[in-house]
Amino acid sequence: MTDTGSREIILTGINASPGICIGKAYLVDIEGVDVVKKYFISEDDVQDEIKRFKSAVNRAKQQMLTIITNAPEELRDHTYILETHKTLLKDKMLYGRTIETIKNEKVNAEWALKKVVSDVKSMFKNMSDSYLKERATDIVYVSDRIMRNLVGAETKKIADIDKRVILVANDLSPAEASQINLERIKGFVTDRGGKTSHTSIIARTLEIPAVMGLGNATNIIKNDNLIIIDGTVGTVIIHPTEETLLEYGVRSAKYEELKAAITRDSHLQAETADGFQLKVMGNIELPEEVVSVIDYGGDGIGLYRTEFQYLSSPILPNEYELFDKYKDVVEVIAPKPVTIRTLDINGDKAFSNNPDYMEANPALGLRAIRYCLKNPDVFRTQLRAILRAAAFGNVRILIPMISSYEEVLETKRILDEVADALDKEGTLFNRNVELGIMIEVPSAVIIADILAGEVDFFSLGTNDLIQYSLAIDRGNRNVAHLYHSLHPAIIRMIKQLADVASNKGIKLFMCGEMASDPINLPILLGLGIDELSMNPQSIPAVKSMIRALKVEDARAFMKDVFKQNTASGVEELIRETYGSILFEKVYARRKAFGDRAQKNYYGKQKGQT
Repeated sequence: MTDTGSREIILTGINASPGICIGKAYLVDIEGVDVVKKYFISEDDVQDEIKRFKSAVNRAKQQMLTIITNAPEELRDHTYILETHKTLLKDKMLYGRTIETIKNEKVNAEWALKKVVSDVKSMFKNMSDSYLKERATDIVYVSDRIMRNLVGAETKKIADIDKRVILVANDLSPAEASQINLERIKGFVTDRGGKTSHTSIIARTLEIPAVMGLGNATNIIKNDNLIIIDGTVGTVIIHPTEETLLEYGVRSAKYEELKAAITRDSHLQAETADGFQLKVMGNIELPEEVVSVIDYGGDGIGLYRTEFQYLSSPILPNEYELFDKYKDVVEVIAPKPVTIRTLDINGDKAFSNNPDYMEANPALGLRAIRYCLKNPDVFRTQLRAILRAAAFGNVRILIPMISSYEEVLETKRILDEVADALDKEGTLFNRNVELGIMIEVPSAVIIADILAGEVDFFSLGTNDLIQYSLAIDRGNRNVAHLYHSLHPAIIRMIKQLADVASNKGIKLFMCGEMASDPINLPILLGLGIDELSMNPQSIPAVKSMIRALKVEDARAFMKDVFKQNTASGVEELIRETYGSILFEKVYARRKAFGDRAQKNYYGKQKGQT
């Protein structure tokens, strides 16, 4: 029964994992160790303090091994996340610098660790890429486990929870999330975290609802409060009324029906009602995720981000290490294509070659192709690995953040140089691979006709293209609401690219977040996008929506779209024209979801599309 003495409260966060669940809240005290005292040690005690730190690290390693060994069957394909955390325990950025701080400053291990982690967090915070920013969280999770061993703090084990509940926590690490027993835990909400975090990946793998980034949920929700999680739109309802409970009970059942139906049909082709076929691919960050792309009916890998292999190693990975990972992905999904994007990070910070170096504006700094061309040995090593892996399947190379014609020419020169070297060595490789560039800088759109003559395809990176074009930092709460993929300027830029690609006879792909939202599909079809790529979990819904549309209608629809002067006007037009299809094919029928669901969905789109 609902507590009639309490007022219904709705919190809005990040929709980390879709689904709906209703249950009692269970607050988990798993916050980090914040209160750390600093004290100085003598020269004679330095080695003992270092030994104490190393002992805490070794205990953390054993704890991680136990968690990995006991991971549930559903997470067997994702234990790489936990393995990565185990590797980070000895990362020079964390392990080495803490030992150096103990030696140089003659301070206790707790204080040295806290100082190093604070520096690392600041370093990652300045990165423009949301995925890379989340890697700072991985460092924090690992350091917290070491810190707890140093101070002797205990953490309640999630695996020991013996009743059906919804977890409420300030944060959950992947190690903690991996202890979730699906017979006990219905879902979880956290104050911190984001959609690209490893914890959210685990939630989606377990297929349990999760809302993250709520900010103050742990201050509002109390133990045993009845709450509803709607992970599809990112809302949490506290003290739901009887009417709300009935509504969400029906909605949950319909969601499960829809999910089963969409997933059942996910391996069907994404073919419009009038016969136009659109390839729907998956984005991956790690080789193990290729299984998800296959399971959700993906037509290949449209974006293989290769940064993690560099970030998870204390030293630059060698050619064999890179080749081994690329080959695994290529062979598993062959003959479907794998689009391997070359290194797209700010090298100085990511590799800690110069940890004290901070760029004033890293989003506009030495990153992606700029870093690779300035460090050609790093670039050559990766290109060699890619060309070697291409001998085992269908590989395409994608170059990020191209802003000039010269960058394309220099990239092709180095690629030819690498191929010649492999040929002379007698190494097995394949030079016959398609070369594409990411269009994520406005200058690349403007000179698209020039660039098209040198490449086989364009891949639209809408996340950065929107950010750069509209001069909006999505991480800045003061302006994040201005970030909108349906801004008339963005639609016109995509139209310009589509026209150039068509005239020059090359393909136009899209791999940004815009591709994963079904509400955008009428426009993307109307503009003439040849291929979409997204997180694997979005593939079934997108394919289902495509099968409900007609490309002929979408092209005609664009005439009305170009008459709109605002993003809200474009969105309203889509709702009026395609709203019924969106709800019937993707978000379920309005009668099942109710008016509140429709308002929740469209309200979310206005803020986050």
